[in-house]
Amino acid sequence: MTVLITGGAGFIGTNFVYYMLENHRDYRLICLDSLTYAGNFSSLKNALKNPNFTFYKTDITDKKAVCNVFEKEKPDIVVNFAAESHVDRSIENPEIFLRTNIIGTQIMMDACLKYGAKRFHQVSTDEVYGDLPLDRPDLLFTEDTPIHTSSPYSASKASADLLVGAYIRTFGLPATISRCSNNYGPYQFPEKLIPLIIANALADKPLPVYGQGLNVRDWLYVEDHCRAIDLIVHNGTVGEIYNIGGHNEMRNIDIVRLICKELGKPESLITYVSDRKGHDMRYAVDTSKINRELGWLPETRFADGIQKTIKWYLENSEWLKQLNMKGV
Repeated sequence: MTVLITGGAGFIGTNFVYYMLENHRDYRLICLDSLTYAGNFSSLKNALKNPNFTFYKTDITDKKAVCNVFEKEKPDIVVNFAAESHVDRSIENPEIFLRTNIIGTQIMMDACLKYGAKRFHQVSTDEVYGDLPLDRPDLLFTEDTPIHTSSPYSASKASADLLVGAYIRTFGLPATISRCSNNYGPYQFPEKLIPLIIANALADKPLPVYGQGLNVRDWLYVEDHCRAIDLIVHNGTVGEIYNIGGHNEMRNIDIVRLICKELGKPESLITYVSDRKGHDMRYAVDTSKINRELGWLPETRFADGIQKTIKWYLENSEWLKQLNMKGV
C-alpha cells in the first residue's frame, strides 16, 4: 500500500508520518510539502532514514509537479493535510488561503481521479461550523451542523469541503472528510496558542492572550487525531464526514495559566492584547458518529497531553532555535 501525505512537514502531517511508519511498517509513504514557513524539513529527519519514506518538495497548487509524483508513485491513499491554517494570517492575506486550500485541493482530487487512487481524505476543521455560545455547554457541532464560517481561513476550508462533496457526487471520487478540533502536541509551529505560550514562557517573554482569554476550545492530542484518520481512510464510509474531538474543553486563559504553572513561570508574563476580528467564542464537536461507526474515542486526557507536549519542547529546544534562526 502506498500512502501520499500532503503537508507532511507541517505539524499534524509530521505526526501522521511517524504514526504511519510505526503502525503500518509495510506501507510506502510519499510526502509532499512546499516547505512554507510552517513546514519544517528538520521535523522529518528521522523519517528520512526509513527506506519506506520518500519526500518531494512540491506545492499542491503546481498541477504538473503533482501529476509527476502521481505518475511515478501511483498512491493508493491520499491524505490532504496541506493547508494555510493560521486565522490571523488569513485576515491579513486571504488570497494565499484560497489558492492553497481550495485550488490545491482541486488539483489533488483531479490527480486522484486521473491516476486511480482508491481513497482521498480531506483533513478539515471544526471552524467551518462557526462558533457556539459560552452559556450553552450542552450544544455541540454535529456532522449535520450547517456551515457558518467566520474567517477567510474557515471559509477556504469550508469551500474545499464543499468541493470534495461535489467531486464525490459528480465524478465518483472515493473520498472522506474529517473535521477536527484544536490539535496540540510535538512539532507544532509556535504561532498557535500552546507552542507560542511554551516558547515565550521558556524565553521569559510576554504571553499574549486575546481579549480576556475566555474563548473555549476543545483540545485534541495530535496522536489521537492521527489514529482517527488512520481508521477513516481504511474503514470509513466513502462520502461521509467525521468529527474528531478531544473531549477537553478549556478556556484559553486557563491553558496559559496551566503552562505557566508547569514551567514555574509567573503569571505576570501574561499580556492581554486586542481581540482578533471575528473571534469565535467556543468550538466543541460531537464525536458520537466516529465512535459508533469506527470505535474511535480520544485516549489522551489534556492533563497528560499537555505534560507530554511541554516535555517534548523542553527536550527539543534545538528545533525551536532553528525556527528562530529562520526569522519566524
